[in-house]
Amino acid sequence: METSTKITRKWILCTFGSFISCFIFLLYLKHNNEAVHFRTLRHAMFNVTLSLDDSFFHPGNLETSKAATSREDEGNIIQKNSKNKCNIFEGRWVYESKGSSYYEAPQCPFLSEQVSCQKNGRPDFDYENWSWEAHDCVIPRFNGRDMLKRLRGKRVIIVGDSLNRNQWESLACLLYSTIPPSRAHLDFSSSSYKVFKAKDYNVTVEFYWNPFLVQLDSKNAPKILRLETLDLSCLHWQGADIMVFNTGHWWLHRGKFKAWDLFEYKGQLVDELKLESAFEVAMGTWANWIDQNVNLIKTTVFFRSVSPAHQGQTGCYTKTQPITDISHVTHFSESLMEIVVRTLSKMRVPVRYLNITKLSEHRIDAHPSVYGKKKGQELMKRKLKPPESFADCSHWCLPGLPDTWNRLLYASLVLDHPTDSPGLSHLVS
Repeated sequence: METSTKITRKWILCTFGSFISCFIFLLYLKHNNEAVHFRTLRHAMFNVTLSLDDSFFHPGNLETSKAATSREDEGNIIQKNSKNKCNIFEGRWVYESKGSSYYEAPQCPFLSEQVSCQKNGRPDFDYENWSWEAHDCVIPRFNGRDMLKRLRGKRVIIVGDSLNRNQWESLACLLYSTIPPSRAHLDFSSSSYKVFKAKDYNVTVEFYWNPFLVQLDSKNAPKILRLETLDLSCLHWQGADIMVFNTGHWWLHRGKFKAWDLFEYKGQLVDELKLESAFEVAMGTWANWIDQNVNLIKTTVFFRSVSPAHQGQTGCYTKTQPITDISHVTHFSESLMEIVVRTLSKMRVPVRYLNITKLSEHRIDAHPSVYGKKKGQELMKRKLKPPESFADCSHWCLPGLPDTWNRLLYASLVLDHPTDSPGLSHLVS
């Protein structure tokens, strides 16, 4: 009996000691735990430490990428390092041998000849196999059905030049390829206005061609760029739930490609006005309209940074691999980018800055190059000039790089927090 009592006491002491040990261990975990869940839309970040190579390109081991993908499919953004804030625009390109494209070009009959590289004879596919990974967080893969659910009953407008049309084609295809074609409405006959609608979700995605954002009167001579008057398409912008704007390329055109003869500024026609000054006035005109017309509760506004071109020397002709020199910077329209950031930082309405410039600069392989068409004929079959002289090194093949822009747009909606206006400079590389 006495022996039994001693055993019982020892058992109680052992149990109590185990309980105390577990309690201390849990306190330790609570103090040191860096795992904080970030669920979509206003939930906290989920932090896990991953040992990743910080190089800009990573064509080798894909185990980390595959593990990340399994988590990405859950629709979460996963923080890798609690010390650094998640910046989805800082990262590296990772090669995936099985391909990372979300759709096949033939699935989307509305893709323009300008971006249909495979259809126009491009023989290689590697440019479709590069996936963007952020340094400090795992970005979810684009999920068309999830995005349609998030956008249910909403209207998206994409406004800008042909590079924003490139982005519209990508987004429309990403969404169109996830639903039955009979449940979509498409109007893509015009180059200046296009619309995709997912009927079952009541989601519309529209494109308005407006390369300057302000009004260009090019029907009469002289051609006048009105710096203090928005393009008439602004009448259709109002009321949209998500707005994506860009401008930049057309401001840099010279010679026969220059779109204007005179600026209209302060009620006067002027021809001697510094380009940067004119651009800043135009950006101010756009910003004032946004501040005065956007409902902060209803609408989210994005401004996409300039899409880099790779002109000069042989340009993008014959390039089938990205630029692997991580220090490579083209400084394409750097002064205009600084004006954009300065303008956004002064606005009442918080604008999310889609800073795709740096990550796109290295993708010299992703342009249509000579695999485009002009007047219905493949450029390579014309043989009128040396191929490098007519290679398109500004736009992008689809599937391709603009799908990554839209993946980052999607990720920004998942993060669901607008960029703090005064801190925009930290997003510019």
